[in-house]
Amino acid sequence: MRDIKFLWNRFWRWVRNILIFFFVSSILAVIAFKWVPVYRTPLMYIRCIEQYIDGKDPQIKHQWVDMNQISRHMPAAVIASEDSHFLEHNGFDEKAILQARLVALEGGKERGASSISQQTAKNVFLWQGHSWIRKGLEAYFTFLIEKIWGKERIMEVYLNSIEMGDGIYGVQACANENFHKTASELTQKDAALIAATLPNPLVYDSANPSKYMEKRRKDIIAGMNYLRNNNKDPSWGVDPATIKSEATPQEEKNNGKKNNKNSKKKKR
Repeated sequence: MRDIKFLWNRFWRWVRNILIFFFVSSILAVIAFKWVPVYRTPLMYIRCIEQYIDGKDPQIKHQWVDMNQISRHMPAAVIASEDSHFLEHNGFDEKAILQARLVALEGGKERGASSISQQTAKNVFLWQGHSWIRKGLEAYFTFLIEKIWGKERIMEVYLNSIEMGDGIYGVQACANENFHKTASELTQKDAALIAATLPNPLVYDSANPSKYMEKRRKDIIAGMNYLRNNNKDPSWGVDPATIKSEATPQEEKNNGKKNNKNSKKKKR
C-alpha cells in the first residue's frame, strides 16, 4: 500500500513539474518573440518534409521585414479577407465561430472561423491539425499573444510567417517571387490578390490568378475601402506612394526625357 502511495505521489510530482516547465517556457517564448523576429516556424519544416516525400527539393523562401517595411495595404487586405473584427475582438471572433458552428450543424460545408490571432499562434508555436489538444493549446497561445504582444505585433508576425505559396512564407518573399517587388511597394490590388490566396495558398497562386481569385480580389478591395471609410483601417505599414524611386540617376534622366517627349506629343 505504501509503495502504491509513493508511486502515485511521484507520478503527480512528475506531472506537476512538466506543467510548470511548460507554462514557464511558453510564457518566456511569447515574451521573447514580442521583440525577436520569427525566422522559422513548425509549418515550414513540416512542408519541407512533405516536399521531400513528394520527391521535390525542400525549400523555404522567407525574409523577415519589420512593419515599417510592409505596405500599409497588406494589413488592411488580410483584415478585410480573413478577420474583419481583428481590431475589436480579444483574439477570438465569437460571432464568426458561432456562425460556423450553425452552418455545420445545419449540414452545410464546414468553414474555418479562426481569427488572425489564432492563426498566428498556430503558425508560430504549434502544428497543423484539428485535434482538441491542438485547439486547446491554440487558445492558450492566442490568449498569451493578445495580452503580451498586442495587435500590431500580432499582425507583423502574421504577415511574416503566413504561408503564401509553395515554399513561400511571409509577405516579403511573396512580393519578391510573385510581383518582383519589395513588401513596401505592394499596391492595394497586389495586397488584395495575396489575401485572396490565403484560404489555400498551395492551390491559389497570386502570380497566376484565376477568375475566382480576380473576383475575390474585387470583394477584398471593397472590404478594404469599407474599413478605410469607417476609420477601421489600421495605420500600420508604409504608404507605397511615399517610397522614393530606386532608379539610378541615368535611369531617372532617361525617364525624364521620355516624359518630356510624351508631354510634347500631347501638346501637338
